[in-house]
Amino acid sequence: MTQIYNFSAGPAVLPQEVLAQARDELVNWHGSGMSVMEMSHRGKEFMSIAAEAEADLRELMAIPANYKVLFLQGGAHNQFSMVPMNLLRGKKTVDYVNTGIWSEKAIAEAARYCDVNIAASSEDRNFTYAPTQGSWKLNPDAAYVHYTSNETIGGVEIFWTPETGNVPLVVDMSSHILSRPFDVSKFGVIYAGAQKNIGPAGLTIVIVRDDLIGEPVSGTPTMLDYKTHADNDSMYNTPPTYAIYMAGLVFKWLKAKGGLAAMEKINILKAGLLYDYLDSTGFYYSPIAKENRSRMNVPFRMKNDALDATFLEESKNHGLLQLKGHKLVGGMRASIYNAMPIEGVESLVDFMKSFEKRYG
Repeated sequence: MTQIYNFSAGPAVLPQEVLAQARDELVNWHGSGMSVMEMSHRGKEFMSIAAEAEADLRELMAIPANYKVLFLQGGAHNQFSMVPMNLLRGKKTVDYVNTGIWSEKAIAEAARYCDVNIAASSEDRNFTYAPTQGSWKLNPDAAYVHYTSNETIGGVEIFWTPETGNVPLVVDMSSHILSRPFDVSKFGVIYAGAQKNIGPAGLTIVIVRDDLIGEPVSGTPTMLDYKTHADNDSMYNTPPTYAIYMAGLVFKWLKAKGGLAAMEKINILKAGLLYDYLDSTGFYYSPIAKENRSRMNVPFRMKNDALDATFLEESKNHGLLQLKGHKLVGGMRASIYNAMPIEGVESLVDFMKSFEKRYG
């Protein structure tokens, strides 16, 4: 059987070891006689699963004690609203950096609640780079500064942490969280949908500093108030129990791999294999500025885009799945998250070389 490698941007590939463990524990978790999907979220069995998942995430990311870890639902889309609802705290203006499609979605939602200052934008070059901090025009009276550190669709990654002084820094880290170490203490809020680099769809991770909890805008629904979830250990309502369990298995897998510093080395190697090949050929190319090329999401194109459909069909027949670029940008995109083995990237490069020989 052809080896299958799944390059989907999300829901995305999961570690084979995690899937195997979940399979073995599916019907009877640790002798409990229940599947995790059947457990009460308030029972001792699931409470232990959730507590261990949080503890492992805190260890992996070195999350300080004055931050809450929330296991929520609604994806990053829900955070586009929850962030201004919880962080405006009487102010009327916020700063956003626009680096692509996901930034634009966050900006549009925040504009429902306040005035949005676009502190910097890369729209002038079709979102193929990230503005350096020297070009940002920040408002010192803003309630917070928001940016998207990795644009999943555009393949633009910001490798440095912005300096915002006393203004809280908020980041959508959905598609590269856990891919490398981050200094959590530099941020007011970190949020991420799980379905790209953490686990299955349905879970959203929010890491929020304690002092930013408890003063939502008037009229904020109970379920959109960070305090509701912080006060109830993410158990105010029934959480996405199975997704939390799966995320917990991924956290343990990452720890066994040596943690985030070790994972970063692997990710640099994987991305380097693909980008080095793209730079060596005139047949394919990367549209993204070299200093901002994402290690997780690699969009690429062919000089002759009439070959796109043929490339996608033949790559699928070779066991290389989900390489079609997002409908808004076209071309191809390989998402090479933590769980993508280096052999998958090697297989993709080998196919690309073969395709170039046949059609170049």
